[in-house]
Amino acid sequence: MNNPASAPRAGGEKKVISLDAVVIGAGFSGLYALHQLRDHLGLDTRIVELNEGVGGTWYTNRYPGARCDTESYIYCYSFDGELLGDWRWSSKYPKQDELLTYFNHVTDRFALRRSIDFQVRITGATYDEERHRWRLHTEGGVEYDCQFVVTAMGTLSSVPFTPFVEDIEKFKGEWHHTGAWPFEGVNLKDKKVAVFGTGSTGVQTIPVIAKEAEHLYVVQRSPQYTIPARHADVDDETFDRIQSEYDDIWARARSSAGGFPWQHNGRDALTESDEDLNAFLETMWAQGGLQFVFGSYRDLLTDLDANDRVARFVRSKIAARLGDEELADSLVPKDHPFGSRRPVIDTNYFETFLRDNVTLIDLTKEPLIGATENGIRTEKGEYDIDVLVFATGFDAVTGPFMRLDIRGRGGKTIQQHWEDGPASYLGLMVRGFPNMFTITGPGSTFGNHAVTMEHHVEWIADAIEYMRENEIAAMEPSQESEDQWGRDLIDQVEKTVVSKGSSWWSGENIPGKKRRPLFSVASHKHYRKLCKTEAEGGYDNFEKEPAAADALQDVKN
Repeated sequence: MNNPASAPRAGGEKKVISLDAVVIGAGFSGLYALHQLRDHLGLDTRIVELNEGVGGTWYTNRYPGARCDTESYIYCYSFDGELLGDWRWSSKYPKQDELLTYFNHVTDRFALRRSIDFQVRITGATYDEERHRWRLHTEGGVEYDCQFVVTAMGTLSSVPFTPFVEDIEKFKGEWHHTGAWPFEGVNLKDKKVAVFGTGSTGVQTIPVIAKEAEHLYVVQRSPQYTIPARHADVDDETFDRIQSEYDDIWARARSSAGGFPWQHNGRDALTESDEDLNAFLETMWAQGGLQFVFGSYRDLLTDLDANDRVARFVRSKIAARLGDEELADSLVPKDHPFGSRRPVIDTNYFETFLRDNVTLIDLTKEPLIGATENGIRTEKGEYDIDVLVFATGFDAVTGPFMRLDIRGRGGKTIQQHWEDGPASYLGLMVRGFPNMFTITGPGSTFGNHAVTMEHHVEWIADAIEYMRENEIAAMEPSQESEDQWGRDLIDQVEKTVVSKGSSWWSGENIPGKKRRPLFSVASHKHYRKLCKTEAEGGYDNFEKEPAAADALQDVKN
């Protein structure tokens, strides 16, 4: 395993590794960042990775049923045409192990592994204002000294969130979080299992666990809208069609609302006749997947009355799948608009509740009291449980930063800077932390991560190239630009149904976390135009410091 950071110098002297750039994380984003900075810009670059292998989210999320819910042909790298043509996905929504195989293939194809330091835990980073360089600190004592830091720590992977359960320490059975699932797996056969959480992870794992467990208890705080996945294998005809259309597919994805190659149908659900509305929605429902959200009506996510018409259709479909009034009362969402939380797709999720070995624990009807030695207790009684599974998500977007001791100008920490909520400019840089670029940081676009990630990496690479060509030692957003972007994010959300939902999108899943939009809900086309304008204008909304003469000489040498 490549890990030059693991060997301290003799005599206890601290080892310092000097580089041009350090990328934190060897997932989807980090691998591409390394390729761009090392192979295209020629920078001395390394990835520092906590885990033993590449893959990021798909290295750690190994729970039963784990798979991508974005279609495989657009959840991949687009920067290399030969890679697109050579790699063939087996199915519409690839499983975790296939995704991990893909990322290892990319790593080896582009010889990235030799520039990755595995099993290195970053504990913090300190900015040296005189030298315009960062010093990254590790758990093992080795330090990395570099001009540029690129964070690729994962939006939804590195900080699993486990909610407080009273007396959990008394529970004598096993408990696991889906985001930190043991590599050796968990034996659930003939066990009584309770799954907490019915978000996208819970919706994936519940049907799979139900087939193995003796009995499954689903602990639900609030119900979810879901759309049928309509999963299928990729046949030759589909593969050939996608290959022939790839240029157009990526072009449409980059100019779409959510980073997918779909556009709305040009019509408003609010004014559509009942007959035409139902006919169109039936077609989309039969097709399944996220296109039901991002490829349907143009006012679906911006008009509450239009949204309610579509939501009524989805609710009726869920109720029909259940065929049970009591279950439908608990499982059909009524407390938030459709699409105000992250869209969820499913395979046999609602049908799972019709199994004899599955029991729904609706916390709105029987609040949780806490854990016992042998299970959990609600206001209605006790449940004997062997294994607790928390499918309760992550401290998303900002969590990976908040657990580190990152100190920028004047020793100010990232926690202090974000005391009133996360702030950035375009989700790409944070004021007070020069030369620290944040891939999919707070305030960036949401949707298909592959499209967002590639765009961010390429923008960052261009910005660094601009800095070096123009002899700029440090760059950071102006206070005005960061403040304005924060206001823009709020304005964007207020114009959509997202403002009426309560979810991790605004940090509401984490107790004590300030409610702020974590993403830009503007279209990818609009966001990319803003980023392009910024770059073409010479990064006017950034403050820049020229490089000193001695530093320039070092660069030239």
